[in-house]
Amino acid sequence: MSLYEEIVRLGRDGEACALCTIVKTAGSTPGKSTMKMLVRRDGTFLGTVGGGCLEAEVLEAALASMQDELPRTLAFALNERDYPDSGLLCGGRLEIFVEPIVEPRLVLFGGGHVSAAIARLARSVGFHVTIADDRETFASAERHPEANQTRCAPFDELARQVAPAAGQYLIACTRGHDQDGEVLRALHASGCRPRYLGMIGSRAKKVQLFEKLALDGVDAAFLAQVRTPMGLAIGARTHEEIAVSVVAELIAVRRGAESPASKPAPGHNAR
Repeated sequence: MSLYEEIVRLGRDGEACALCTIVKTAGSTPGKSTMKMLVRRDGTFLGTVGGGCLEAEVLEAALASMQDELPRTLAFALNERDYPDSGLLCGGRLEIFVEPIVEPRLVLFGGGHVSAAIARLARSVGFHVTIADDRETFASAERHPEANQTRCAPFDELARQVAPAAGQYLIACTRGHDQDGEVLRALHASGCRPRYLGMIGSRAKKVQLFEKLALDGVDAAFLAQVRTPMGLAIGARTHEEIAVSVVAELIAVRRGAESPASKPAPGHNAR
């Protein structure tokens, strides 16, 4: 399989990767210009930029670039002084450009009006959007033409399907507290590691539902990462306004730009 075929496959499966390319060399170097290495999120890779300790540093930078979605240019002087334990004596220099290839994945559990509004806006700012519901009419492409895909199955099954992929943006926005709890319970049981986990509702709902989930064995560390009420505190009331507040929060998380002043206000997206 070529690097580019693997990039296409990973994109189709919603997996991030980083392409590392030698862009400049001087003197004697183990890797030559345009050599490439593709790093997957789990740390496995395809191709090479010269091997050895240099490759280990590039791998670390690639994993970091997938996390913050920022490219990097790495410069190396291949000598025994800079790498005393490597045995490198070639004395050359090279630069490697690390390019993250990340399409943020948003999964909305629930296909109602709020999810539809969030999906429309999230898609417009670059998120790959999936609508998941246990009712066919609420998880159809006809109802959600703006979504990249729709899925229909029981909520616990939908959550288990989603859980294995790390770094996703997940929102529980179903038709009721029981179904939201079902989603959270299944995500927890599956060892889900999302980058963002939100749930629509009021602070009162949070207290009641979290007490119930705790009795069911959902641990406090998992519940602490659930953003509810979700979205930035802009006084949102309508479906569209809630979508603006939530997508703004998704962008803030993605770009590392959150601030204490942006926390939700009491009653925000209450249900």
